[in-house]
Amino acid sequence: MHGEPGSAQHIVRLVSSGAASSRADLVRELGLAPSTVSLRVQELVAAGVLTESGEGASRGGRRPRLLRVRAQGGIALAADLGSHHARLGAVDLDGTVRDTADLPHDITAGPESAVDWLCERVTELAARERAAGRTVRALGVAFPGPVRPGEGRVLSPSRMPGWHRYPLRDVLAERLGLPVTVENDATMMAVGEHAVARPDLDHLVVVKAGRGIGSGVIAAGRPHDGANGAAGDISHVRIEEAGERPCSCGNIGCLETVASGAALIRELARQGVEVATTGELLQLVADGDPQATTLVRTAGRHIGTVLSVVVNFFNPQAVALGGVLATAEPLVAAVRGVLYERCLPVATADLEITTTVTGPDAGLLGAGLTALRRHLRTSPLAQEPPIVGQDHPSATPVQEESAPA
Repeated sequence: MHGEPGSAQHIVRLVSSGAASSRADLVRELGLAPSTVSLRVQELVAAGVLTESGEGASRGGRRPRLLRVRAQGGIALAADLGSHHARLGAVDLDGTVRDTADLPHDITAGPESAVDWLCERVTELAARERAAGRTVRALGVAFPGPVRPGEGRVLSPSRMPGWHRYPLRDVLAERLGLPVTVENDATMMAVGEHAVARPDLDHLVVVKAGRGIGSGVIAAGRPHDGANGAAGDISHVRIEEAGERPCSCGNIGCLETVASGAALIRELARQGVEVATTGELLQLVADGDPQATTLVRTAGRHIGTVLSVVVNFFNPQAVALGGVLATAEPLVAAVRGVLYERCLPVATADLEITTTVTGPDAGLLGAGLTALRRHLRTSPLAQEPPIVGQDHPSATPVQEESAPA
């Protein structure tokens, strides 16, 4: 995500994060010659990625001109996929999210129907963005399962038969005719939270607690995928309290079987309380229902138990809880309590334990910014990519319809 020092990607990151607002700032941050920095800034301005205007505060000489990421310099479409829903939107390089929509869809039914559905939704979104005068440069997808780094190929996702080794990135790129990135959803949450809300932190764990459980890791300022894209998968850590409960992964006693939204819904049903979604479960908690509140609090303790090992081992600066279950204060409080109880004092002395600032947009931000920055890294001054749905032999037709920006 950072890009090579002094690369177009790195310069855009420094400007978008606020670390640099002028050429002089970039010279200081990058340690490069002023002439080199000026050349690269001019290229990015010419490409429509940066703007340079106005005057900043003087530090004893001529007032510097201010650099900003150009909002109309291009956007990425982004899709944050869950097992039974998807959130779609458009993301600017400066971290603005627009035109979001939450849509129901069961991707556990298999990749073919999921790809058809996603291509239709993405094509519709692309048409709206173009009608508003924005340039679509790439698509970023956050997928709820392991994704092989650099390949965009899905690997052994639980509860999703038919998806193993599916080349999702390549299939979408061929169908849509534009650059595509596919990464794990929890990792993309961590990237979005880090880039937009916590760019000053180098070591961060972001937990996605929803229908399932996962976590994304930022190590030394970069997302850590692991060798096969499975880094951060706390869902299938075995815990004593889960006993012999069978898990969708084929093992027994996984955290997911006692702490995920799906597990809590099943347990409530065994207690005679029927809810269909985690949203309904959380409404019971908000209303003070004792059974639901006890279950959510206990789930928080289970999650905290597993995270205590992560915190002791990885020593992050912050643990941010995201996903729909993180909106339940009893769960967040339980996680915080277990971490302070079980972790080494040196690991929690300066540890921030909180909820995500970016909330439901974290995954969209991570997927969109990853797609934009990779496109910028490979071709900062490239020609415009093909319009989605046009000039591509296997592209999905686009309905040219206008919509408000």
